[in-house]
Amino acid sequence: MGKVHEEIDDRLRAFIEAQQVFFVGTAPAGPEGHVNVSPKGLVDTFRVVDEHTVAYLDLTASGAETIAHLRENGRIVVMFCSFDRSPNVVRLHGRGRVVGLYDDEYADWAARFPENPAARAVVVVDVTRVASSCGYALPLLEPVSERDILTPNMARRGPEGVVEYRRNKNRVSIDGLRAFDDDPAVVPPG
Repeated sequence: MGKVHEEIDDRLRAFIEAQQVFFVGTAPAGPEGHVNVSPKGLVDTFRVVDEHTVAYLDLTASGAETIAHLRENGRIVVMFCSFDRSPNVVRLHGRGRVVGLYDDEYADWAARFPENPAARAVVVVDVTRVASSCGYALPLLEPVSERDILTPNMARRGPEGVVEYRRNKNRVSIDGLRAFDDDPAVVPPG
């Protein structure tokens, strides 16, 4: 049975922090464009800041739809599902903002997470609605291990390679919206 909560209380916080994966949903403004759902899951990349604020470390990856949508309209939902014996789904609706790698407040937000060579932003969500539902139809799944691919891949590229990757893959969304175009232009030596 669904329930709307006043805030992220201690019980919901414990549930959220115990999940190994979460999903982020965003969409562009208006009737056109693609709705996006992104799975997230590296350990220690999500934080409950307080009863109405959450944040996650956004990592360089193959796209930047969430960043583009947040920059355009700020709408976001973050969903957590349990896949163990205790069924539960929690959705955090709110207004998100992108604190990019080069923003003045980035260091303060990023200090909440372990360093990661793939980091490009922290997404901060002001939570306006907290809801839970049963999750009775979700499968029972057991985690095997965390995938150890993204972080080592970006570490091998080195800082310049990560910037080049973002320039090639993260500048605009699939709908042509501004996404992550924050990296400064490379000035040739001399």
